[in-house]
Amino acid sequence: MLQSLRLMLAGTVLAATAGASLASDLITVPVGSSEVAVPVAAGFDWSGFYAGVYGVVQSSEVRGTEFGGGIAAGVNAQLDFFLVGGEVALQGLTSDTIDTAYGRVTGRGGILVTEDLLAYASAGYGMEFSGTGERDFLAGGGIEYAVTDDISINAEYLRGFDLEGGNAKDQFSLGARFHF
Repeated sequence: MLQSLRLMLAGTVLAATAGASLASDLITVPVGSSEVAVPVAAGFDWSGFYAGVYGVVQSSEVRGTEFGGGIAAGVNAQLDFFLVGGEVALQGLTSDTIDTAYGRVTGRGGILVTEDLLAYASAGYGMEFSGTGERDFLAGGGIEYAVTDDISINAEYLRGFDLEGGNAKDQFSLGARFHF
């Protein structure tokens, strides 16, 4: 019995030292002086010019619900995870009683939630080019998501506070933008 206990103890010690020597062989130290560049995935670059199209629904007490489409162009500057920019847009609206054109100039500021998702606030000036000549102060916000390296989609809400014309309004738009 004592003999088998000694053999078992010797086998355990031998197995433990063999495992330790195997583990130490797995560690390697690189030799050489060449530098290897580590690839870094770059996120969407929000800085620069963009142009796009959008669909819009506008609702007001005076005119009811109007539908339309528009074009927009703007510029952004990305500062780390902050974004500032400006945009001009022109949209055509139609309803049962009236067809009109509406233009707007807005500035926006936002934060990047992720490299591809932007949340922003927007404010500016809106003006009707036909009909009653309404003028509005616009305020609201939206989100924009980068789908590819050059294309983003966005959803935006703007409240039009009446400056002239007596017709406060709510605008909701969905669009796509091409970034240059």
